[in-house]
Amino acid sequence: MRSEIRRSDADLPSWGGVLPAWPGTVEDGLHLRRAAGAGTEPALFVHGLGGAATNWTDLMGLLADTVDGEALDLPGFGLSDPPPSGSYRLTTHMHAVVRRLEARSGPVHLFGNSLGGAVATRVAARRPDLVRSLTLVSPAFPSLRPTRGSDPRLPLLLLPGLGRLASRQLARRSPEQRAIDVLQLCYGNASLVPAERIEEAVDEVRRRAGLVHAEEAFLGSLRGLVGSSVASRSSSLWRQAGRVQAPTLVVWGTLDRLVDVRLAPRVAAAFRDSRLLVLPGVGHVAQLEQPEVVARAFLGMHEELAARTAPAAAS
Repeated sequence: MRSEIRRSDADLPSWGGVLPAWPGTVEDGLHLRRAAGAGTEPALFVHGLGGAATNWTDLMGLLADTVDGEALDLPGFGLSDPPPSGSYRLTTHMHAVVRRLEARSGPVHLFGNSLGGAVATRVAARRPDLVRSLTLVSPAFPSLRPTRGSDPRLPLLLLPGLGRLASRQLARRSPEQRAIDVLQLCYGNASLVPAERIEEAVDEVRRRAGLVHAEEAFLGSLRGLVGSSVASRSSSLWRQAGRVQAPTLVVWGTLDRLVDVRLAPRVAAAFRDSRLLVLPGVGHVAQLEQPEVVARAFLGMHEELAARTAPAAAS
């Protein structure tokens, strides 16, 4: 594991104001957003629990001249259909990502945040042929240690009966307050969130409130994620990380209230070829809070990989 990572000083695309969401299409039941740019190497971005493809808007824009980026809504989230099986286990999301990767040309740079980080890790371990590099932002690795500053209502969502009750009690709050609650939980400093992003979050809360499957998608995925912590030793996420062959970048915020930053060194050390970036004052969604820093860290790894392969290509 490398505690000091390479950060690129390459020029990054710039835009005025807040970048709007990338346009979307639906393929095989999955809603996909694709960034417009000159990048040619395929990349896929996987959001976290309760998130959507729009969680990657800014990072995809910053990397658009390097990668051909595509972000998906996991089954039951964003604008994607619920899975036909009705199951939201980690393997359900993993198979959805694998199907999308198989539809793309060649191995991709795979990004994952939180739940998406857990899914991406399993994909990279089981299908190394599909993954060129792995970038994980606060990946949801299992731990019995409580996270400092976490919402005390979250454990109630795991309990049969009480989970739906707690979820419905949260749903009684206004869309504006629910969106602010999520932002305060996920960001290191929610006061820095642009007004346009708050409006997007409120609109998403309103839209999903009218979906029959929205509650089940969230609760089922949360329970599936927690269930992975009691998986057999051979299929545990920690063991899967050790099987990943792709170069891996792990990014964590010191103010993460959902997945404790104290896990960061252990998670990074679980991968064979990893580098760790810990960001002071950042919460659970570094790709939203400091997209330029995350972009430069990825590009640093990308340049390092290019330098590795150059001598081989020359010979």
